[in-house]
Amino acid sequence: MGSQTYDVVVVGCGIAGLSAAVSARQAGARVAVLERAPREERGGNTRWTEAFMRMKSEHEVADDFEHHLAENSGHYLDPALVREAGNAYEHWPSIVKTLGFTDPELIGSFAERAGPTLQWLKSFGLKFDFLPNYFITTCTTRIAPIGGGLALVEALAGWAEANGIEIFYETSARSLVRNEAGAVIGVRATDKSGATRSFIGGSIILASGGFEGNPEMLARYVGPEARYIRPVARGGYYNKGEGIRMALEIGACPSGDYGAFHAEPIDPRSGQPEPVIMVFNYGILVNRLGQRFLDEAPSTVDATYEGITRRIWHQPEGIAWVILDSKIDDVPNWKKSVRTDRPPISAPSITSLAEQLGINGAALGETIARYNAACTSNAPFKPLATDGLATHGLDPKKSNWARPIDRAPFLAYPIICANCFTFGGLKVNRDAQVLDGDGVVIPGLYAGGEVIGLYYGTYTGATSVLRGAVFGRAAGQHAAARVRQPSAA
Repeated sequence: MGSQTYDVVVVGCGIAGLSAAVSARQAGARVAVLERAPREERGGNTRWTEAFMRMKSEHEVADDFEHHLAENSGHYLDPALVREAGNAYEHWPSIVKTLGFTDPELIGSFAERAGPTLQWLKSFGLKFDFLPNYFITTCTTRIAPIGGGLALVEALAGWAEANGIEIFYETSARSLVRNEAGAVIGVRATDKSGATRSFIGGSIILASGGFEGNPEMLARYVGPEARYIRPVARGGYYNKGEGIRMALEIGACPSGDYGAFHAEPIDPRSGQPEPVIMVFNYGILVNRLGQRFLDEAPSTVDATYEGITRRIWHQPEGIAWVILDSKIDDVPNWKKSVRTDRPPISAPSITSLAEQLGINGAALGETIARYNAACTSNAPFKPLATDGLATHGLDPKKSNWARPIDRAPFLAYPIICANCFTFGGLKVNRDAQVLDGDGVVIPGLYAGGEVIGLYYGTYTGATSVLRGAVFGRAAGQHAAARVRQPSAA
């Protein structure tokens, strides 16, 4: 078994891992990066995303950034413990430091560091702009790097290669190494030959993603219906949860919603990255029984698609179809919200459409007839704003954009639930140091990106890549400083 020594060892090569590695190297540390994927697929989920960030400028987060995170920071929290979180962090009792919630200390740090982190990313030649996205209607502001997540990966990895960071591809971390004092001092890994190697470092940073590529962990935490979901893009298949697992094995504190994940509605027929279908708000959704099961348009699609997608996931066999008619062409540029490379299923009648979908024709016909009869509002159709054009006397109701489905040809897209990333991870402080079950820092251990358990309930959209950059950078800076002052925590 070979052994190599560095100041900082980073596990993972997405935005969190690269931000950590580059920051540590800029601070003078000798850095190694372990990456499960081959070089041509490096970057984890980051490589495949457009990398939108919830910001109103290159310097400031969106107006609803902190509010949305705080609103979705946990479920039925003990108000007495939440009040204690209003005190200075150093005075929090251990049960508050390890509470299953996104604490205000972390939310505030995230918001405060977002702007400076974007300025840091720009120093590598990256440019940001308010680029078009697949949402026709939106509820917040988003900025993105020109070139998407791939541009982030290539810019930072290129700098890493040019500045002495060693990247070990097709190398998977398996377990952590601790010394007698309990500090984490290394990682055991296997390379593509199956050989075991030890990477010893003054600090270890886990940035290896969630567990969306691990069916066993998904079934254990998310439940048996996990068989109906798949990663939204190729990078997710590399995320098998070892970073989270091996930290939990040494007593790290869990955080984040282990039974949940960021869900997106995709076309199961497509093998494209992120083949989303985001036009269900203009039609109706039916399950395999030909029945509607929710309000398809309670608000703008960017604010509601995750909850709707999870409801699709819980339908028979985890699938639904959006049913549209030719009036969809009244929606300007509607096809930008359809990223699949497969055409819609088209038919001249509802009966023939049902036959193609494998749905009982009588059941689908009755569902559409009841829906059409409930579309009695005289309010004008406003495709680019929530228009209040609602059904009447229908359960479940449709709150906006409710128009009869009555003009051939009739169209349908199948939709399943895709897993962008899992919510469950590790509890960290503002410096991305991993805490144990008593809220005490585990010396030498850091986490960034999906390994951090930050989200509960509803994902605060366009914050995941930003989370990776902000806390990856924080981890790299603190880890490098710790190496220079090893007596520090």
